[in-house]
Amino acid sequence: MTSYVLDFAGLDHTMITSAGGKGANLGELTKVDGIVVPDGFCVTTNAYQLVTQDNATLRPLLAELSAMTTPDAAAIADVSARIRSAIEQSPVAGDLADEIASHYARLGDNVACAVRSSATAEDLPTASFAGQQDTYLNAIGIEAITDAIARCWASLFTDRAVAYRIQNGFDHTAVSLAVVVQTMVFPDVSGIMFTADPITSNRKVVAIDAGFGLGEALVSGLVTADSYRVRDGAVAEKTVSTKKVEIVGSPDGGTHEVPVEAARQGAQALTDDQIVRLAQTGRTIEAHFGQPQDIEWGLVDGQFVILQARPITTLFPLPQITDDKLHVYTSFSHQQMMTDAMKPLGLSFMQAAESTLAAMGGRLYMELSHDLATPSGRAVAKPALKLMDPLVATAVDTLLARKDFVANLARGKKFLSMGSGYFSWALIVSTVRSLLHPDASVIPTLIAGFEASARDLDARLSALHGPELIDRIKVEYVEVGKAISSPASMATVWVGAMTASSLNKRIKRWLDEERVADALVQAVPHNNTSQMGLDLLDVADAVRDYPDVVDYLGHPSPETFFDDLEKLPGGDAVSAAIHGYLDKYGARCVGEIDITRPRWIEQPTALAPMILDNIRNFPAGASRTRHDEGLAAAMAKRDDILTRLAARPGGARKARAAAKKIDVLRDFAGYREYPKHAMMLSYWAIKRALLREAGDLVEAGVPDSAEDIFYLTLDELDAVVRTRTVDAALIEARKNDFVRFEKLTPPRVITSDGEIPVGTYGNQAAPAGALVGIAASSGIAEGRARVVTRLEDVAMEPGDILVTPYTDPSWTPVFVSIKGLVTEVGGVATHGSVIAREYGLPAVVGVENAATLIRDGQRIRVNGTDGWVDVL
Repeated sequence: MTSYVLDFAGLDHTMITSAGGKGANLGELTKVDGIVVPDGFCVTTNAYQLVTQDNATLRPLLAELSAMTTPDAAAIADVSARIRSAIEQSPVAGDLADEIASHYARLGDNVACAVRSSATAEDLPTASFAGQQDTYLNAIGIEAITDAIARCWASLFTDRAVAYRIQNGFDHTAVSLAVVVQTMVFPDVSGIMFTADPITSNRKVVAIDAGFGLGEALVSGLVTADSYRVRDGAVAEKTVSTKKVEIVGSPDGGTHEVPVEAARQGAQALTDDQIVRLAQTGRTIEAHFGQPQDIEWGLVDGQFVILQARPITTLFPLPQITDDKLHVYTSFSHQQMMTDAMKPLGLSFMQAAESTLAAMGGRLYMELSHDLATPSGRAVAKPALKLMDPLVATAVDTLLARKDFVANLARGKKFLSMGSGYFSWALIVSTVRSLLHPDASVIPTLIAGFEASARDLDARLSALHGPELIDRIKVEYVEVGKAISSPASMATVWVGAMTASSLNKRIKRWLDEERVADALVQAVPHNNTSQMGLDLLDVADAVRDYPDVVDYLGHPSPETFFDDLEKLPGGDAVSAAIHGYLDKYGARCVGEIDITRPRWIEQPTALAPMILDNIRNFPAGASRTRHDEGLAAAMAKRDDILTRLAARPGGARKARAAAKKIDVLRDFAGYREYPKHAMMLSYWAIKRALLREAGDLVEAGVPDSAEDIFYLTLDELDAVVRTRTVDAALIEARKNDFVRFEKLTPPRVITSDGEIPVGTYGNQAAPAGALVGIAASSGIAEGRARVVTRLEDVAMEPGDILVTPYTDPSWTPVFVSIKGLVTEVGGVATHGSVIAREYGLPAVVGVENAATLIRDGQRIRVNGTDGWVDVL
């Protein structure tokens, strides 16, 4: 027989499908020693389905709602109202009515109850639908209870609940609703408790809000609650508010507001002893569920009762640590201009190259605890952080200002120590030698060597399979990293960066002109990333004369792309041009540091929007024109500087020194972008080999698809290859984790306690209301903001300013079309900044929440010299 109603004692955390998140959690709470939960029962999802499944009025309305893919407020309001009415008017009768009446009678004679919705997609570890459905308090009598249950079912289709599901991709017909009926308590004090601070995310801090009467006064914002913070078993902070009203139960059912008498309005709702005791209760619940909890509680006759608990879904995950020391992590993903979540295989590859990187929430973090724990470490780390990202540097400074924090930092091998891979005596010697005797002929030699190495790697791996292949990949990947970060390669990068810095300082001192190097690095040689954008202009030239091809590129088929092209007039020529481009740049893609991301050579349709933009925005021959214009602008700036210097006292000597610096800058600056390209060439050779092996595994029936290997670490994949067995449940769990991680915003800095300090740019001069960031490429530009979060959605017009969370090299072809750049992530030396200077584009990077605060189509001013963006 189908169970429509279950007592709390019959529920546990595994029963979300039948009891919803709230019901399952309440049932689980009854099993925790020392936790008091008011008695009650749950009307299961079977009851909801009984009432709604065969409802002829409801079926077409749900189909109408399912067809909506965007949250249109008016359309949602109309169909949702009709659905609610259909549900509320459906009779609750037969076995269901009898079961509800029987369980209600067990609670007492006409006992007052709280009736709360419990959705199957509510209070989950991966998503919180809290507050999306309705609650009815102080329902008295079976008729009132039954009516409240029906209204709870209907509230699954409130406007806000429907819009939330549409925005988050939940199927309306796949979400069911259970209803919790719980004995009503009338607390003297009630509130909410978070077992991790919701402001700082610190897991060591319990945050409590408290007010008089029922908690609905706090939830609705009717009163300002007392706010308490508990750490290490003691009240660490408290704010006592003035509480003028409270909500209490009405004798005949329902609730009403009453004024708080003047003597109590400013009183502390809980004593310090009660605050600590409540926090201990919270820790008990957290330990039982195994993750931080959001808890509703009440104080009744001196005893705390728990009304519900749900996981806090917004916290960024933490790494496992094996000591009781504090650890500090800074985002490696921000430094790499790729803050999207990465799959486990991609993370493990990066960690294989740099074992000190920690994976959290699908992102990579550098542990700097050991660097920051000592004065000598801080002397190296703080300037390095300031150079990489001022927001990271100032956030770390807020931590270092706390003596107790520094005293408890973990001590060990420094991340930025000599010999760590970032610094070595060989690198210093090579850099000094190159600065004293700069020889640009080394750059073509380095490039040729890397390209030959990638070809050789591809050939070697193609001859291997099985365990031999994985063993070779593990060795070769580390060797690739060593080669790219070799003293010869990195010294060449450093020469360009240090020459730019030196030149900027000299010209500022001699001519009082800021950031002169920005104007001098346009059209420099050996910058394969900027050339990538110009070469796609040449591809557009191959396309523009074939209208059928132009039309096809507006809706290309990923599966039959080249086959379709070759059937069209001009398709052979266009196919050859695109293949030629992919031969040079096909290993690149969006988020390319994640080896699991599809490369352009795997997904050439990703180029189509950029090719079409180039056709719309530029005439034929624009590639050569853009290069020549950039070169002419750089040479004109060089002549201007040297002429002005020569006219000053001692100018001949200064002009000669400046000319030498400028020549070295132009010779070396372009190589800054090449090591990343070299890494991607090797990445593609490795990925091709892995996909071949995955194909063999799929044929053997091991994983379901080749892409399943992306959800395994490299060591786990090694085990699968050797044993020919795979843990399907692990892969499924990893896929669910990845979906959750994608929705998280990675912090720049996080501690092992989960605390997320926030950095600032200080007292930078900017207009009132301007968005402040890092001055990345000089100049001022005004234009229409084009807010783009995915490269495939790009649609630029001349004069547009690109606003986006981040850009990696795959975005370079877009740069030829824009007038300026604004990103949420980055520093002076990161990709977007380098290419913006190469193309002569004003750019401001590191602008927090730029893609949210700036709306698409707004007119903005970008000041790349001083580092701010003004919304006009």
